[in-house]
Amino acid sequence: MSWRLTRAFFETTLLTMSVVSNVSNGFGAPNDTAFTARVDGSVQRYVEMLPAGFDPSKEHHALIVLHGHGADRWQYVREPRDECRGARDTAAKFGMLFISPDYRASTSWMGPKAEADVVQIIARLKKKYRVRKVFLAGASMGGSAALTFAALHSDLIAGVVSQNGTANHLEYQNFQDAIRTSFGGAKNEIPLEYKKRSAEYWPEAFTMPVAITAGGKDASVPPQSVLRLAGILKEMNRKILLIHREEGGHSTDYNDTIAALEFVIRHALGPAPDR
Repeated sequence: MSWRLTRAFFETTLLTMSVVSNVSNGFGAPNDTAFTARVDGSVQRYVEMLPAGFDPSKEHHALIVLHGHGADRWQYVREPRDECRGARDTAAKFGMLFISPDYRASTSWMGPKAEADVVQIIARLKKKYRVRKVFLAGASMGGSAALTFAALHSDLIAGVVSQNGTANHLEYQNFQDAIRTSFGGAKNEIPLEYKKRSAEYWPEAFTMPVAITAGGKDASVPPQSVLRLAGILKEMNRKILLIHREEGGHSTDYNDTIAALEFVIRHALGPAPDR
C-alpha cells in the first residue's frame, strides 16, 4: 500500500472513529455547513452537531466554540484535548446544539469579518431552529475571540467562557502578523480597532455570566489582562468565575473546563436537567 493510500486510510479511520464517538457521546453526526458571508460574499463554513434525540419543535440552547490559532472548525469536534472534550461533554449534558465555526481563518483572532460571520451564524441558527440562548467558549486565540465577540455583541450571548486568552490587544505582542491581517492593520496604524477588540476596556458589556481560566506561566498568551478583567468584573458584582492556576501553562484541564462551562450555563439557565 502506498504512503498516500495509507495516509488516506488512516485519516478516514480517524474521521469515522470521531463520528462514532460523537454519536455515542450525545450528538448526531457532524454536519459540515457552508454559507455565503454577507460581509464579502465569500463561502464560509461551520460544523453543526445536534444533540441526541433532537426535537426541532422544542426550544434548545446553543454552544458556539472557537478554535485556537492554526486550527479550524474541526478542532472542537474531533480533538481529544481537555478543552474540546469538556466542551462537547458539557453541551451534550445540557442538550445543546454544538456549533464550531472557522470564523474566517485558522489565524482569525476575531477581526471584523470573523465577527460578522459569527453574527450571521447566530441569525441562521435562530431562523433554522428554536434556539433560545447562545453561549460562547474558546481557548487560546478562541478564548481571546470569545471575549472580543461577547464585548461587542452582549445582546447575543447568554454566557462566555475564555480559556487562556487575552483581553488586551493593545498590549499583546505575540502573533502580530496574523492579528494585523485579521484586524486590517498594525496596532500603531489602527489603535482604536485594537482597543475596540480588547475586552478589558469594555467591562460594562459583560452583563452575562463569565468564566475565565488562566495559567500563571503561560508565555504564549500571558494572563495579566484577563486577570485584570476578572478583577474589574468582580468589583462590579458581575457573575464571574476565575480559575487561575499559578503553575499552569497554556492549557486548561478537563475538570477546570467543565467547571467554567457549567458556571456560566447554570447561572444563565439553572441546574442541568436529568438526562
